[in-house]
Amino acid sequence: MPKMKTNRGAAKRFKATGSGKIKRNKAYSSHILTKKSTKRKRNLRKSGLIAEADVKAIRRLLPYL
Repeated sequence: MPKMKTNRGAAKRFKATGSGKIKRNKAYSSHILTKKSTKRKRNLRKSGLIAEADVKAIRRLLPYL
């Protein structure tokens, strides 16, 4: 069996936490920022976790995470 390939696009977007959960960055923070409130932009800087429903699909993309 050959080694499995990691999806490089996914590898750049997701990281594992110490407890094994998958961390992600939030969307909607790159442009058209003038109409977004300071509080909203500040909260977009924080990372979030992947939803339970998506974990299986992300783990398939990242076999060595």
